[in-house]
Amino acid sequence: MELPYKEIPDYPSNYASGNVVSRMIDGLGFRYYWATEGLTEKDLLYQPSEGGRTAMQTLTHIFSLSQSILMTNKGEHIIRADDITDYSFDELRKMTLSNLKQASDLVLGKDIDALQELIIVFRQGENTSEFPYWNMINGMITDCIHHTGQVVLMRRASGNPQNPNVNVFLGKTKE
Repeated sequence: MELPYKEIPDYPSNYASGNVVSRMIDGLGFRYYWATEGLTEKDLLYQPSEGGRTAMQTLTHIFSLSQSILMTNKGEHIIRADDITDYSFDELRKMTLSNLKQASDLVLGKDIDALQELIIVFRQGENTSEFPYWNMINGMITDCIHHTGQVVLMRRASGNPQNPNVNVFLGKTKE
């Protein structure tokens, strides 16, 4: 099975609210795909500072955020787990890209009224907190983009730069 986001999908026919959010997630998926393509064990263990996250810990965080994006887009509550199962890099990469693709597909074509119905609900034990979908854009989606950029920087610092043929503007890569 080929992973999603080797190329960014064709853009929607209009700028409906859900299409714009879907495209943001697709852009993230494309960037993540190429930020993680060809990572080595050395890259995954790279840690920019003693107190900082390793690249693998950063990828685990991105995975957690991708779960939150998907759960919200499904209309489900986000249940905070204290620990995340240790996944291999390949499993983590596949699940993260799948989460992003599913989340994008779920909002594709939604109008403003449908997006307004999506509420971010965090649940921890008996406690819940709710936020409007606006927070998804400036929160989880943007945070994933930020951390994906960190992975690109860390892999460069560990001696394995991202494929220079990746064109994030066009959403394509010269082979």
